[in-house]
Amino acid sequence: MWRGVAWRNAWLFEKGKCRGRRNYIQQIIRREIPSDIVYQDDLVTAFRDISPQAPTHILIIPNILIPTVNDVSAEHEQALGRMITVAAKIAEQEGIAEDGYRLIMNTNRHGGQEVYHIHMHLLGGRPLGPMLAHKGL
Repeated sequence: MWRGVAWRNAWLFEKGKCRGRRNYIQQIIRREIPSDIVYQDDLVTAFRDISPQAPTHILIIPNILIPTVNDVSAEHEQALGRMITVAAKIAEQEGIAEDGYRLIMNTNRHGGQEVYHIHMHLLGGRPLGPMLAHKGL
């Protein structure tokens, strides 16, 4: 489908280049390109990651472009709150709520953000282990 997630993201979403431009996440929201959408309403869209890191790996995104968590303002609170409630709903539907799951949001380069449209990863379906490797400070 695509050469690779890292290549695609580096090409499409170098920080600052996505503001005001069409991007593939916006195209997924508008259903202009194929994706496995598991939930969509007026505020958020959720779809399966094309390179899953766990048996269940779903991206939950606001339908409006917010590049990073640093760009969030009070006007985004309803969409961000909906992302959390949708995550819980999807975890239940996927059968991972009882055993547990992880929600992750990365911000900027040191945080591991590769796509500059804020998104939350819902991961589960197996024990996920420690969050970060213990490498000292």
